[in-house]
Amino acid sequence: MIYLGIGSNLGNRKKNIEIAKFEIAQKGVDIINCSNFYESLSWPNINYPKFLNIVLRVDTNLTPLELIKICKNIEKSIGRKESTRNAPRVCDIDILDYKKKRINNKIILPHPRLHKRNFVLLPLFELDKSWIHPVSKYHIKKLIFYLPNRDIRSIKQI
Repeated sequence: MIYLGIGSNLGNRKKNIEIAKFEIAQKGVDIINCSNFYESLSWPNINYPKFLNIVLRVDTNLTPLELIKICKNIEKSIGRKESTRNAPRVCDIDILDYKKKRINNKIILPHPRLHKRNFVLLPLFELDKSWIHPVSKYHIKKLIFYLPNRDIRSIKQI
């Protein structure tokens, strides 16, 4: 399976994510399942607007590089502007896991910080309760258990 994370913390966050889902489906990517929406504090600056996030389970014949290129083009079409790292954004689409592949050339897979992010782990758990991290081999329940308590308390399902 392939998992994508989509987030937004500017504008109409839910609409931005729905547009991203629609655009992804138009580009040769089959959306198999979608998590609920999760709202979380911005990281690392909690003073930025809160994020709304989802995780998609998808399937495609696109390569990881083709898929990330499409994702970046969709972000721009929705209104994402070049800015500093972790700045507020209209749309952010990440490949979290691509068929358990480990890649570190032009793209890093699995996503290098997914195991530290409540807004990825909780919706991913909702979609796949048996998911295992391709590198650490930790079960998703263990990864969630390792999150700091403040991260568990600071996120809510919408």
